[in-house]
Amino acid sequence: MHRWMLRALAAVGCTTLGVAATGACSYTTPSLDPTPTVTRQTSKVLAADGTLLTTLHGEENRETVPLSEIPKVLRDAVVAIEDERFWEHKGVDLRATLRAAYEDASKGRVLQGGSTITQQYVKNAMLGSERTVGRKVREAALAYHLEHRVTKEKILERYLNTIYFGNSAYGVQAASTTYFNIPVSQLDVAQAAFLAGVISAPSAYDPFVHPASAQKRRDEVLDKMVALHRLGPDVATPAKAAALGVNRPTASERYPAAYFVDEVKRELLTDPIFGAGATPAARVASVFGGGLRVHTTLDPRRQLAAEDAVSKVLVRPESDPSAAVVSIDPRSGYVQAMVGGRDFFGAGPHDKVNLATQAQRQAGSAFKPIVLAAALLDGISLSRSYRAPPEIEIPVTRQKPWKVRNYEGGGGGRMNLVEATVHSSNTVYAQLIMEVGPANAMGLARRMGIASPLQPYPAAVLGTNDVTPLDMASAYSTLAARGVHVPPVLITKVTKADGTVLYQHQHHEDRVLPESVVDAEVPVLEQVVRRGTGVNARIGRPVAGKTGTSEKWNDGWFVGFTPELVTAVWVGFPEGQVSMVPPRTRVRVTGGTWPAEIWQLYSTTAMADLPVTPFPVGRTAPAQPAANGSAFPPGAVVKEVARVIGMIAPRAEDTLSRDGWRVVRTDVPNGDYPPGYVVAQSPCAGCQAIAASTVTISVSKGAADLVVVPNLLGLTADEARTTLVGDDLRAVLLVRAEPPAAGAGGRRGLVWKQNPPADAAADRGAAVTVYVNPS
Repeated sequence: MHRWMLRALAAVGCTTLGVAATGACSYTTPSLDPTPTVTRQTSKVLAADGTLLTTLHGEENRETVPLSEIPKVLRDAVVAIEDERFWEHKGVDLRATLRAAYEDASKGRVLQGGSTITQQYVKNAMLGSERTVGRKVREAALAYHLEHRVTKEKILERYLNTIYFGNSAYGVQAASTTYFNIPVSQLDVAQAAFLAGVISAPSAYDPFVHPASAQKRRDEVLDKMVALHRLGPDVATPAKAAALGVNRPTASERYPAAYFVDEVKRELLTDPIFGAGATPAARVASVFGGGLRVHTTLDPRRQLAAEDAVSKVLVRPESDPSAAVVSIDPRSGYVQAMVGGRDFFGAGPHDKVNLATQAQRQAGSAFKPIVLAAALLDGISLSRSYRAPPEIEIPVTRQKPWKVRNYEGGGGGRMNLVEATVHSSNTVYAQLIMEVGPANAMGLARRMGIASPLQPYPAAVLGTNDVTPLDMASAYSTLAARGVHVPPVLITKVTKADGTVLYQHQHHEDRVLPESVVDAEVPVLEQVVRRGTGVNARIGRPVAGKTGTSEKWNDGWFVGFTPELVTAVWVGFPEGQVSMVPPRTRVRVTGGTWPAEIWQLYSTTAMADLPVTPFPVGRTAPAQPAANGSAFPPGAVVKEVARVIGMIAPRAEDTLSRDGWRVVRTDVPNGDYPPGYVVAQSPCAGCQAIAASTVTISVSKGAADLVVVPNLLGLTADEARTTLVGDDLRAVLLVRAEPPAAGAGGRRGLVWKQNPPADAAADRGAAVTVYVNPS
């Protein structure tokens, strides 16, 4: 039998026989009374200059209540979903543990649950979160002994008063006030089921971040209670129809830099490295009642500048998208400013979501500098020439050809990597990623600082992996620091009230790229700001950076840096997958519009007191487009194409004709330029092309005739069809069971999915695919 299986099953055997504390399974048993002995003192979170950001009070985050004040429906809900045989076993559920042990053994590591309520309580109160067979043995043994010393009721009471419910709420009283602003004694059936469902995965079922998942989980709890005869269907059905109804903090609880502070609290509560305690229970007691002094990296002046920049660009809170900003000193990794949304204390359904650290979104072309670094590391020259057509098909092994198109169809001729970066050519970068290798590029991205999961497929070069603004700021910091990566830092020191040091940050850095590679790349990114897609980010000093726009204009990015400061700006709707085009937004949002404008406003203020510092000398990138020599047929005469974007069409045609080019005009919908003005050209401005060849210009015919897609979820097929017709859209109805199939029973004949989603922009007359449960 596999060694892991022997160890796992041996653990089960020891604990089941009740001999885990002696003999072959013996070890030192910690105290079975896990009640923290810390005298409650207010903890303080301090900015880098020592000013107070906020205080952390234990009574606001954790409050013990007797079992008699906890509604029976909540007790039943928790037992039903977490440990249905709680009232029968002696601390260890043999069936559940055997199943978990077998699964763990077959995978060679501890993954499965199987823990009873008693075991969960022991783990959280005394053992910490180490995922090993040894910890599981200790957990089971302590649970067994605890059940012989304490009543079931007292164990359940302790569990319900210490378990984590997410959003810094420990215990049912804190959870009740955090989510519903009522004491636990007043919870109704739907609210109780929601709280019970959150326990197993507070992040995955966070109602502010994942409301649909949270509601689905609540309904699973209600179904389980019905199945166990803890609740009647007549009570469960209306509870499932109720909205989640979660509330927000009141204005009196406001404090500065709330998204930054929230991330600091998350780190303190989840990572024992900061000295707040080895177990979750110890950490919450220490953070919210241990009198800690938490010293952070936040620069209050820069934080205000970031918030001010967002508010000056996104001036219509009722209709504009949200923004996230992360600003890092690349030399130290210190996070000096963080904006995670419009208002942490607002009433919106997404206001408590930290978009800077929690919302992973597609980076678009802002990811290209990472692939460019991988190419330079492989010895590919910036002057290497590639075909740059408006569209291209790339062969992919054992897959259909990969079709890639440039933004608004621009391109043509050939480009070197300088021009392909400045003008953000997708078709050139598609060829480059195949040359470099997706796996190599994603590996470098991780080493540069991208912490979010990355899939190594070719389209990753176009920023199709989901990342956070913190990821992007961290990765670009490696470029700003000439190839040295310093991990982001929010907390520099943690002490007790008497000055005893619990944690002191130690600087750590890794050489990821040679200086020669960075010295070649940064001048290219300077040109992006000087004459490319990032011109709106110019601040009168050397700046390097890159814009990014995801598919259908769902996300806009600008990530820029100087030698002293790296700042990532993301703009988008917090719910995701909403196109930022008129009429949904005032302008068509790309990385070069609102994100670059926010970056420019913030950086102008943030660096106003710093001397102008050029990037280090020794650069090797060509300052202007290189003559491509052998890239064209022998003897061909090549010349540079003038820039005509932004000109009225007749003037553009005259300019190009006088230069000897043949001009082809196409009219395209465009909301950024008035009708009759050139919005794109191929070959691009500054590109080399064979003399007297064709230049195609795209001329605006005005904004596309767009409409906003309505919300169809929960409608019948006929209602959905009628709604779409009224909005000048077409319905494509598909009868498909909602996964899982059992969940569709109560929603027969109703819409459960649509594409495009609600609030997306679509051409008038376009089709909307509507998924309807079978009747």
